Amino acid sequence: MENPLHIYNTLSRKKELFEPHEPPFVGLYACGPTVYGDAHLGHARQAITFDVLFRYLSHLGYKVRYVRNITDVGHLENDADEGEDKILKKARLEKLEPMEVVQHFMNAYHRNMDELNVLRPGIEPRASGHIIEQQQLVEKIINAGFAYEVNGSVYFDVIKFNEKYGYGKLSGRKVEDLLSNTRDLDGQSEKHNPLDFALWKKADPTHIMRWPSQWGDGYPGWHLECSTMSIKYLGEHIDIHGGGMDLLFPHHECEIAQNIAGSGSAAVKYWMHNNMITINGQKMGRSLGNFITLDELFSKGHKLLNRTFDPMIIRFFILQAHYRSTLDFSEEALSAAEKGLHRLFNAIALLDKIKVSKNGVVRADELKERCIAAMNDDLNAPVLISHLFDGVKMIHSLNDERVTIDEENLQLVKEVFHTFVFDILGLSPYNKVSEENDDLSGNIIEAMLNVRMQVKERKDWQTADEIRDALQELGVIIKDRKDGFDWNIE
Repeated sequence: MENPLHIYNTLSRKKELFEPHEPPFVGLYACGPTVYGDAHLGHARQAITFDVLFRYLSHLGYKVRYVRNITDVGHLENDADEGEDKILKKARLEKLEPMEVVQHFMNAYHRNMDELNVLRPGIEPRASGHIIEQQQLVEKIINAGFAYEVNGSVYFDVIKFNEKYGYGKLSGRKVEDLLSNTRDLDGQSEKHNPLDFALWKKADPTHIMRWPSQWGDGYPGWHLECSTMSIKYLGEHIDIHGGGMDLLFPHHECEIAQNIAGSGSAAVKYWMHNNMITINGQKMGRSLGNFITLDELFSKGHKLLNRTFDPMIIRFFILQAHYRSTLDFSEEALSAAEKGLHRLFNAIALLDKIKVSKNGVVRADELKERCIAAMNDDLNAPVLISHLFDGVKMIHSLNDERVTIDEENLQLVKEVFHTFVFDILGLSPYNKVSEENDDLSGNIIEAMLNVRMQVKERKDWQTADEIRDALQELGVIIKDRKDGFDWNIE
């Protein structure tokens, strides 16, 4: 299969022509959430990034096996090997069973993703459901000589691995630099080296989530989970693996080491990472008071916002920046995205009103080619959207009959907008509440224009012009016809 898609590979730090291991099958693995709290903007950006990739690969004709994991055990505080399990801590505070916490937040995450029109993956494994496979991978790594057991815990030997294969290729970090910046615990740690990370942790007597193993009762290390589940469902040759930029180090770096130690070769061919979201120029964080959940954005409200926003506005806002760029969130930016999305949907609605001409001059093939080129250029959604708005201008010119188009090219314009707006970018019309508001606004505009027609019949040109000017200031574009009028919102 001919494939023109170039994607940015974090491992090589350059764009590469995408060539899957076994075309037309593509294995895609995205690191999913740790389900101990409400989904937030960062979750939305990661999910939308890989959703667009999934949609576009499918559009190109590939059979995509999309796997997105759920972390429900082993993710300790501060992403370290010490401290309390994040889910266990939430369960203790709420006086719930850990799996009650998992199920509650997993249900909420799925609801938020559905609201954002993020397609469900083909496989969504949970770490707690793959304990045996994780223990088997630990055994392989021990047998290969890259792990050791101490007091019921098993640690990966980073120094030994680095001597043979090199550690830090994904993040560009050197072991020597990492060691110089690591605090020596003066014998307080049971690790041979402060860079070593846990593959299996011994559970203390109060630890609820624990499983028997040959090393004693315990639970898997966070990094081990993704290695195990990705290999189980996609094999030892995975086409694309990624997640948020915050996972690049140490999580994905450790995955590479585990995969090589366990099988002798790196599993992942292309690594992709989406960048972070800032809020009014600041990093998002609970301690800063600027942490916004998706439920707060969609319906509950937040102190930094004067109103709530439809999920499609959030999705469109996220798509307006390239996935590798930092994206700054603000209410002003969301309002601007809302206006743009409204204009896009209104233009699409006009397509059914456009008259065709046998001698039409507008050609749509160039628009289609530019849209394809944008997606093939490392999923460049912002450039794609700019091309679509060039198409919006063309639609208005056609609707105003300033230019003409034949039936074949009009159908191609409709195909381009349907394919790229709905199928690939995953945008959809507003929900019922928004539609009701739009209907009300539309009825008010229609009523004002009917009044304008009446005053024109009385030859009150001044009042007619004042109504037209007032509507135009609100972005309403009016086209007078012999038998009435047409209007749309610019």
